[in-house]
Amino acid sequence: MGKPTGFLEFGRELPKKVDPSVRIQDNKEFVLNQEFGEKINTQAARCMDCGVPFCHNGCPIGNIIPEFNDAVYRDSWEEAWNILSSTNNFPEFTGRVCPAPCESSCVLGINQDPITICNIEKTIVETAYREGYAKPRTPRSRTGKTVAIIGSGPSGLAAAEQLNSAGHSVTVFERDEKVGGLLRFGIPDFKLGMDIIDRKINLMADAGIKFEVNAHVGVNINAQQLRQDFDVVLLTGGSTVPRNLPIPGRELKGVHFAMEFLAQNNRRANNMDLKTEEIHAKGKHVVVIGGGDTGSDCVGTSNRHGAASITQVEIMPMPPEKRPVNQPWPSYPMILRTSTSHEEGCERHWNILTKEFIGDEAGNVKALRIADIQWQDAKPGERPGFEEIPGSERIIPCDMAFLAMGFLHPEPHGVLAQLDIALDERGNVATQGFATNQKGIFAAGDMRTGQSLVVRCINEGRECAREIDAYLMGNSNLEAKADSLMLSA
Repeated sequence: MGKPTGFLEFGRELPKKVDPSVRIQDNKEFVLNQEFGEKINTQAARCMDCGVPFCHNGCPIGNIIPEFNDAVYRDSWEEAWNILSSTNNFPEFTGRVCPAPCESSCVLGINQDPITICNIEKTIVETAYREGYAKPRTPRSRTGKTVAIIGSGPSGLAAAEQLNSAGHSVTVFERDEKVGGLLRFGIPDFKLGMDIIDRKINLMADAGIKFEVNAHVGVNINAQQLRQDFDVVLLTGGSTVPRNLPIPGRELKGVHFAMEFLAQNNRRANNMDLKTEEIHAKGKHVVVIGGGDTGSDCVGTSNRHGAASITQVEIMPMPPEKRPVNQPWPSYPMILRTSTSHEEGCERHWNILTKEFIGDEAGNVKALRIADIQWQDAKPGERPGFEEIPGSERIIPCDMAFLAMGFLHPEPHGVLAQLDIALDERGNVATQGFATNQKGIFAAGDMRTGQSLVVRCINEGRECAREIDAYLMGNSNLEAKADSLMLSA
């Protein structure tokens, strides 16, 4: 609980950030944690003796938050690391990119600013690496069972570490040339650097997990062969089919899916092969269509390219600045959030209908036709509709457009087709628990649930690992088994 009176003595405080005009000059992280010093102890001291810690429920992986806050307050960093790593395989990821539903559930947040849980988590894991507490989770013995994991995003990696720590032999297959999935090729380096990913992957490899890159199962590796070679196959390929915007002019040059832009920029920032025709926003009038995190990442990346202007449009209404009455504590409120990318420069508009991409004679997009809309109250059992506001139609400059409207489902061809995996009505992998319709084949993460958060995918991987362990061994208490088998290398 930290200091009993800490929440009365200290206010919420976060590390400073590099000035926007400076940080947009490169793709490096810009939160100055190293200068925060002893303030992290006072922030942990704010954790109160709340009786029922609702932050546990708010956290999808059930992080034991009051306990690690107390350890940080007491400067017991190895204890804090042991508590945090017992529930979270990748606090170096979640401490940087998680939207912190735990903070929305913080009891102190009812009438004060909540605990800075994400920043405390990030500080714990960085201290653990610096002091040598973070070590490979190497099992003392092997079960002789083999697991193939297809996809190396957060759910696949979490399952891999859990299953390996329980003694199974795990091989992770990744279609790109480096491991990480959308962690590496979707989240910008200024939020999550590739060196942070590599640091963790190296620990996992040292623990005995095998990684096969440039291994596109269903394309250059036969999925049925994997099924024969391994006792279990786990599908964690993600929800990678983006939502399109089929309006006139969609075929024009300069209109791209957001992930085409973001993945390429991560490659550029790390001197990797771009693999596709260059997409660069320098000097362009950029329009980002979609108001979520992916759209925000496009804004930050466009700023770093030196775009002439950046406009972000969203069809939904502008969220309220404070928690609405129909989303009471401890639920995660849908409120207006201004990201660090928005701080760097961007015009934001809501209730916008995108009607047409307008091109020049060479087939390049040059403008966008939009209109304001007004949402209507929905009738019971029906989805709300909207109507265009007469006289609001206008044309805005647009040399480059990024579609950041979310993802639909996994790619149905390739591995899913080769293994004859059943899909649900949304196009996701259909499962009972985590088991697919094919014996010995499981699915987890966005491929099973649809697009979600990194932290939810970690939970998916951990829960699926428990089910796979039970399938292989007859029963599972994976966390306890891992504790008894694990030898810190």
